[in-house]
Amino acid sequence: MGSIAVPRNLLPSRRLRNTCLGLCLVLLSVLLLVLTGVLSVNPLDALPDSSNLLRLAREIFPPSLKVLWKENLASSLLETVSMAFLGSLGGGLIALVLAFFASRNVSPHPVIRLAVRSLLALERSTPNFVVLLVLLVALGIGPFAGMLSLLVGSIGMFGKLFADAIEQVDRDILESIQSVGSTRLQQIRYAILPQVAPSFIANWFYAFDVNLRAAIALGVFGGGGIGFQLHVASRVLRYHDVLAYSLLIVVLIKGMEKISDFVRRQILGPSAAHRLRKGYG
Repeated sequence: MGSIAVPRNLLPSRRLRNTCLGLCLVLLSVLLLVLTGVLSVNPLDALPDSSNLLRLAREIFPPSLKVLWKENLASSLLETVSMAFLGSLGGGLIALVLAFFASRNVSPHPVIRLAVRSLLALERSTPNFVVLLVLLVALGIGPFAGMLSLLVGSIGMFGKLFADAIEQVDRDILESIQSVGSTRLQQIRYAILPQVAPSFIANWFYAFDVNLRAAIALGVFGGGGIGFQLHVASRVLRYHDVLAYSLLIVVLIKGMEKISDFVRRQILGPSAAHRLRKGYG
């Protein structure tokens, strides 16, 4: 017997899929219209004015090379890198301790785990800028306040990543260590740390890269470093210096990224570093 051919577009699955897709597009269009109305966005405002672009080009080009010989340029760059490094290092060490209390398989009590998880979530939800404002009032303007704000932010980020990595360790290895009467510290030393160390290292380098960019942004608000120099140049309308500082920032971030990749490869090995960079970078 011959079979009756049903047009593909009349199949229930295809019709349902097309209906759902059309409904999603309509809802998305309505949502975009509502959000643009809330923000009072006029699409025509996004079209650039050629006169403004030409004026901006005249004001920023060429970049001022005089900033390369400024006395405090090297110290500003070093302040930015130091803020990111010390904030990442201090936050990582504190988060490493808290992660063992926040992980399900190592935490001494569920109440402690819930309390530490809640604390880490609170720190992650607090913007670095808000922390910086509080620290600027308490400590004054400078890179130390910026470093502490990055440290506080790193605790929340590191704590969750470290705790999740600890919860994913091989349970068989942990139980074998427990079966011989090992203490909790011995379990951490010989069963957990060897398994999570590559993840810890990869996460730390990734957080350092994020904090380096954040340190530049915090410098604009009084955190010091090259970000503060960029802010001062923009406030006094020295746009040639702004472009020069922006190019220096790009070189700084790219250079630190290459150094971080080199150090990570030396610690983890080329294959592991490549896999972790694909996963976290």
